[in-house]
Amino acid sequence: MEGILTTLLCIGLLILGFLLVFSIRIAKEYERAVVFRLGRVIGTKGPGLYLLIPIIDRNVTVDLRIVAMDVPTQEAISRDNVTLKVNAVLYYHVNDPRAAIVNVEDYRRATWQIAQTTLRNVIGQSELDELLSERDQVNARLKQIIDESTIGWGVNVTRVEVKDVELPDNMKRAMAKQAEAERERRAKIIAAEGEFQAAEQLANAARTLGTQPASLQLRYLQTLVEVAAEHNSTILFPVPIDIVSTFVHAFEKHADDGDAGS
Repeated sequence: MEGILTTLLCIGLLILGFLLVFSIRIAKEYERAVVFRLGRVIGTKGPGLYLLIPIIDRNVTVDLRIVAMDVPTQEAISRDNVTLKVNAVLYYHVNDPRAAIVNVEDYRRATWQIAQTTLRNVIGQSELDELLSERDQVNARLKQIIDESTIGWGVNVTRVEVKDVELPDNMKRAMAKQAEAERERRAKIIAAEGEFQAAEQLANAARTLGTQPASLQLRYLQTLVEVAAEHNSTILFPVPIDIVSTFVHAFEKHADDGDAGS
């Protein structure tokens, strides 16, 4: 009789040990376990060690880390009727494990699908220049729309980034021509501004020389010296009337002084 009791006790301890082994669960620091008891949610467990009642309890583990999800290339027509191909990357994490398991069948797939449809809608509402030059505003709009859709699933969207905007070949050629024309326009404007400033300086110099005839004569003589130094050749240079008249006036004054003395 005692042998039978000992055997039953050993069997009971063995069964209890097996049940205890199958009851122990460990959740990592970045994990939470949503526990169902007879089909009803009784709460979340973790991180660390927790126990389940075998057969009665069931757990679903949820990862709380930020996930980087690639949004595949979407083809759409922008508001200014340009066909574009755009892809993006989405960063999200689960902030409510219970809602992520209970409120949606597969929160990962649902987030992936809503990101694709939102990207197409935003492309259709935006113009090409906005997608190329105002990328931050487009990213903020994507984040807001996707986050509003996933908040009921216990998913929080932290960031959305548009990666590549692929243009048709004819649009690339048109933009290249436009950029080249813009560069030529700027070059012509800069050249015209330089000529205008040079003309202003020449006009100022002419006015200054016009008020000082001696300065004009000195400038004339300086030009002769520069030309003679740079070119080893004979140059016929017209003599300005001002220089000749100076010598004529000096000669006439000398002649008048001589007549007065005699």
